[in-house]
Amino acid sequence: MEHSSFDTAAVHAGRSGLNQLGVHALPIDLSSTAPLHDIAGGGHSYELLAAGGSLVEGESTVYRRLWNPTVARFEEAITELETWALRARSSAVADDVQTVAFASGMAAISALLLSRVSQGLGHVVAVRPIYGGTDHLLAVGLLGTRVDFVPADHIANAIRDDTGLVVVESPANPSLDLVDIRRIVSDSGRVPVMVDNTFATPVLQQPLDLGAAFSIHSATKYLGGHGDAMGGTVTTTSEHATKLRQIRAITGGLLDPLSAYLLHRGLPTLPLRVRRQEETARALAFWLKERLEVKRTYYPGFPECDDQNLVASQMYGAGAMVSIELAGGFVAAEAFIGGLELITHAVSLGGVDTLIQHPAALTHRLVAAEAKPSDGLLRLSVGLESFEDLVHDLERGFART
Repeated sequence: MEHSSFDTAAVHAGRSGLNQLGVHALPIDLSSTAPLHDIAGGGHSYELLAAGGSLVEGESTVYRRLWNPTVARFEEAITELETWALRARSSAVADDVQTVAFASGMAAISALLLSRVSQGLGHVVAVRPIYGGTDHLLAVGLLGTRVDFVPADHIANAIRDDTGLVVVESPANPSLDLVDIRRIVSDSGRVPVMVDNTFATPVLQQPLDLGAAFSIHSATKYLGGHGDAMGGTVTTTSEHATKLRQIRAITGGLLDPLSAYLLHRGLPTLPLRVRRQEETARALAFWLKERLEVKRTYYPGFPECDDQNLVASQMYGAGAMVSIELAGGFVAAEAFIGGLELITHAVSLGGVDTLIQHPAALTHRLVAAEAKPSDGLLRLSVGLESFEDLVHDLERGFART
């Protein structure tokens, strides 16, 4: 069913057929196995699903490692949100897009890398900064990849015959750097581009509409929004999705159904949460920028952080992440965090409550020295608390530096 607005789609996506089931809330199927109609039919279903095919009506689901209806509903919902702009323009591309959900964001990225390696395309071109886990996975070559980290304007020169993927993140973790996705796609030529869209969410950015082949999310973050479920998604063409489902089925990376339910339950409030969090983040960024203890404030809504005007040309807002570099370096950062009472010191992001963390010591600890964030850098994920209460808590932190 087509919806007239993104907000309506966020509420109703993935909920088709509930009336026929006689339920209003999303159902959860926790079955680890499924009855088989007969031996031949069961074998056919197993072969179909293990090869990455989509379930045919009337076929048995066989085993949860292969497929689960609760997960499939969540995938359908993410596909609708990630293709909203394409469908609004009546683009035929939207009709060939599918989402594959995994147990975590890193499981999703790992499956994507394996899909390229398995086709003899194990060379990756990546633009830093990116999430520390992704950076480390590429740098160590654990999955058989070989990587060249290059500036965004050097991608075309880095492409080789065996290049299978270009990896970017925008806004990037943790310094919120922006890259011109359309230009990246153009410079990459025949090589598909993966965009980690976790910070932006489909509310603020839709990479497939900008030409990217893969839009990745750590669904643990904004999509779920409540810090109680882990998952990852890849939205791409049906051809790529089939390969990813095959890898997921064989390696056992399927998102569990209870997490799928919780993540799906978070989607109806996603636009409301992201826009409110962005409003508060913008106000906080301007407030932090004036603090003498802050050497630099990183926020995509500042002209100095967006010299290409990308927030206006490829996004629908600057987002709710803010990073600050303290003038006093690591000592100041440690003291600052120790003074906070309302804001939680924890990794992850995108939840309803505000979190702060030190990337160099945590999420980016295993990143090479030349790409590691400053010891004075702190990353804030702004939640739904009032601006006044957050400022009061940040003042407590500054009083300790």
